[in-house]
Amino acid sequence: MQINCPECGNKAIITSRQVLDPKLANLYCVCKYAECGHSFVMNLAFSHTLSPSSFQAKRMMVEMLRGMDKAEQLELLAQARSNA
Repeated sequence: MQINCPECGNKAIITSRQVLDPKLANLYCVCKYAECGHSFVMNLAFSHTLSPSSFQAKRMMVEMLRGMDKAEQLELLAQARSNA
């Protein structure tokens, strides 16, 4: 990941980070251009999912199954086995 200095546009380095949430962090940065020397904080944030994780799909299926009564669960399982 490359960070550019917002003052001069040159490359900057991340010196540390502060995780505020699993999807949000403050990045503490310093410009590598000696004549600038700007130090600043940038935010790194999760925006949105493009393709769901397979873990997420499994969790969704389990939650859906929990919302069904036992007969519906067994019927769905029988359908899945017959299509396999």
